[in-house]
Formats: sequence, C-alpha cells, structure tokens
Amino acid sequence: MRKKMLGMFLAGVLAMTALTACGETANGNNGAATTGDQNQDQPADGQTSAEPAGDGALTGTLNLGVIGPMTGAAALYGNAVKNGAEIAVEEINAIDPAFQISLDVQDDVHDPEISVNAYQTLKDNKVQVIVGTVTTSPCLAVSAEANSDRVFMLTPSASSPSVTEGKDNIFQLCFSDPNQGSASAQYISDNKLATKVAVIYNNGDAYSTGIYQTFKSKASELGLEVVSETTFTDDTATDFTVQLKAAQDAGADLLFLPIYYQPASLILKQASDMGFSPKMFGVDGMDGILTMEGFDTKLAEGVILLTPFSADAEDEATANFVKKFNDKVGETPSQFAADGYDCPYAIYRALEFYAAKNGGLDVTDMSYADLCEILISVFTDPSFSVDGITGQGMVWDANGEVNKAPKAVVIENGVYVGM
Repeated sequence: MRKKMLGMFLAGVLAMTALTACGETANGNNGAATTGDQNQDQPADGQTSAEPAGDGALTGTLNLGVIGPMTGAAALYGNAVKNGAEIAVEEINAIDPAFQISLDVQDDVHDPEISVNAYQTLKDNKVQVIVGTVTTSPCLAVSAEANSDRVFMLTPSASSPSVTEGKDNIFQLCFSDPNQGSASAQYISDNKLATKVAVIYNNGDAYSTGIYQTFKSKASELGLEVVSETTFTDDTATDFTVQLKAAQDAGADLLFLPIYYQPASLILKQASDMGFSPKMFGVDGMDGILTMEGFDTKLAEGVILLTPFSADAEDEATANFVKKFNDKVGETPSQFAADGYDCPYAIYRALEFYAAKNGGLDVTDMSYADLCEILISVFTDPSFSVDGITGQGMVWDANGEVNKAPKAVVIENGVYVGM
C-alpha cells in the first residue's frame, strides 16, 4: 500500500499534461509503443524521402550511435548506458531479422570538446540517429551541432532544459532538472522529512544548478525552511568540511544533494567523520554510488533518491533486464543503465509506429535528415507512447521533454529498495 500511495503521489507531482494514448500495444519485452555518402538535402514542407515497404513493415539496418563517458571520472554513467543499450539492441535484433540495429559507441570523457569530436566521428561513420550524450555539459555542445545538421538525438540522462530548448530534434528520456528539484521539495515537505534543510550543490555544473534553483523555489512556496546553501566546483570537490560545518551549525536535519555520486561519496564520508548525521536526500545523479570502486556502502545507509528506475521492481520487464545486466556486467543496473536500455527501444517503437501508419519503412541508407523528420513527427504525436522500464506510457511534448514519474528509493543494507 505504501508503494502504491507513493507512486500516485509522485505521478501527481510530475504529470504535466493529461495525454491519453490510444490504439493497440505492440508486443515485446520492453518499449511497447501505443499506436493508432549521406544526403543532407532537407525535405520540403516537412516531408521525407522515405520509401514505404508497402505492407506496414519496418525493414533495413539502422546505424545508431551512442556518445558518453566510457573513461574518466564519469565513466560509470557512460558504461552503464552503453551496457543497457547493448542489451536492448541484442533483444531488438532478435525480434525480426528484417530489421536490425548496428551500434557505434564513442567515448567523450565527459568533455564538451571531445564530445563534439565524437559526434563528428559518428557522422563520418554514417550513423543515422544518436543516443546521447549521457551527461549535460557535453550534450549542450553536441545538441547545438545536431540541431544544425538535423540529426535526431535522444539523450538518456542529460536533464537540463537547455539541452532541448529551441531544438526541435533533441529529446530527453530522463525527466528534467526542474521537475527533479520541485518533486524533491514536494516529497520532503509532504512526508515531513525535515524542519530545516541544507543544500550543497555544484555551481559550475548546469545539472546541479538547475535542480537547486527549482528546489529552492518550490521549497519557498511550500514553506520548507532552507537554512544553509553552499557550493563547490569540480576543482574544489575534494574537501566539504566548510559546507558541512555550515549545515551543522545551522541545525539542518536534512541535507539535499543535487549532485553526482563522486562528490556525494566524499560528503557522506566527511559528514560521518565529523559526527554529522542528517537525513541525506539525492536525485538521479547519485544513482551509481553503490557500485563506486572503494566506496563503503554503509555510509549510504538510509540515503533517499528520486530516480526513474528501481531495480527491485517486480514487473517482468524490469526483472528480465536486471538479470541480463547482472549476467553481463556482474552488478545491479543503475537508472543510467535502464535509461540506456529504454532509448533504443523508444527509437525502434517510433520507427515501427511510422511504418505501420505509412505502408512500411526501409531505413537502409536513409539520410539522417530524413530519419530526423520522421522521428520528430512520431515523438510529438499525442497517440504515440512507450512503455519502458523507466516509465509506463511515456509521451513527449514539442519541447522534447518526456512525461513520466520518478520512483523514490532508499538505500538499505547496500541495495536500493523501492518506497
């Protein structure tokens, strides 16, 4: 009962529109869609040059690119997305030999300049659609290029509104920073988790700053007292003694951390060392902390996160994915892995949707510009939705933002437990 009530609450917090999908659901393990040299010449009047197969079938080989940090400080995120995407592609390729996906993964080391180079490499490799980028700052750089070139991008986890703002071909599978911030404040307030809240955020990071700003605004609206607001940058993310002391001196009984897992792990350790033990509340960027090399998971006991995915969910699709991921990698998947898994399925279902409505579609050798227009038309079609492991009935608006609700999880005995 507790899970059901919480799910209803979170869905109410984040539901932005009451879009109802109609039609018939396609069969599959995940991502069921609800239906009712490259040539860069732009199609006239929004039309594409796609050749229908004539029978509503989706055929051909789609060249799908992935960009994310496979090495460096954020490699845990990138490799999770890569492994999730590889599992999805393997499943999709087993559905029908007439349609296949070829995956091309490029490392951007969580660096915007390197990420743009990775994007150019994918274009040189004849990639038609991109899953990425994984992190926000590189995605801001690459999305500008892709928008100009008319390459369709679906980012699994770059959650800043700036990623999609003014770019009609850039879509998010993750819920956005403003929603995470406001939902977190609402959840803390409604569940009376704290009387005094302290915030530590990275003021040099668009992801962290965006969540902080909407959290602060919503907290003020709800009468939630924020007693300490301190910052850091990537260059100073080693010693948090000053920030923690400020929160402790202000009497904070909850610490809100809209940050990634690396600095969060240090904050948890340093708070423990100084005997400061407020409730800890994070967002999706903290997911992955339990698999961080060298981290004592006991320090994360009781930490609460808002995330779109819970590995302990009992539905068949999630259970199958968790088993396959564990068999492949030897660990429980994070929400980044789940996002990486849902992205290829969302693109696959969108192409299926278009083929069914237009007498078929053969994607072989189609230009990325033509596929871009097709995918924009489907993702913004109110009758199109996707059932994934990170959300049921996912729909997208014209701004590229997905409509789905997060799940609340708490860390107990070194594992995530749905609340």
